[in-house]
Amino acid sequence: MKRLTILFAGAVFALGSSVGRAASDDIDVSRLNGSLDQLANDPVLGHYAQAEQARARDALAQLAQARSKERPHALYLAERRVDLARAAAQLQDAQAKLAQLDREHDQIMLESARRDAEASRLELERQRLQYQLAQEEAARLQQQGMEANQAAEQARAEAERARKLAAAQSRVANAAKREAALAAQAARALRSQMQDGDTVSKPASKPPKKGKP
Repeated sequence: MKRLTILFAGAVFALGSSVGRAASDDIDVSRLNGSLDQLANDPVLGHYAQAEQARARDALAQLAQARSKERPHALYLAERRVDLARAAAQLQDAQAKLAQLDREHDQIMLESARRDAEASRLELERQRLQYQLAQEEAARLQQQGMEANQAAEQARAEAERARKLAAAQSRVANAAKREAALAAQAARALRSQMQDGDTVSKPASKPPKKGKP
């Protein structure tokens, strides 16, 4: 009876140990499955490292089926596979973000180059218009200069004509003065001659008669 009791107790202990190991196995498998599910359901990292996630799933399946002696090694491999899947997903996400930054940088540089080219084109257009305006202004000033020269030449010609006309009028006036002077002189001479003629034509006055003494 006593031996039976000991055997029963040993069987219960062995069963308890087996249940304890199974429970422990379930806890590790559940923990790693939860971590892997969290990675797979992550909206950013979930679609990365699909091959590594598949290998981690295989490692977890092997862990669930591993015997007692194989379990520590299977647990180690499963944990590393889960860690590797997360690290690979994070790396691929970082690489994708870096590639996106590179594309954005290239786009920014391209846009900057395009804006620089547009600015250069606008500057050249501004310089061309400025040069054209300068040419038009120079032509306008040249035309104004020609017109001013023509006006000055015309003014000089008119002044010369006025000077000649004034000189001619002065000569005419001087001639008229001389003619007037000669006419006046001739008139005075004529009056003098007429006065002298009147004197000659009159009889000489007789001397008054003397009275008898």
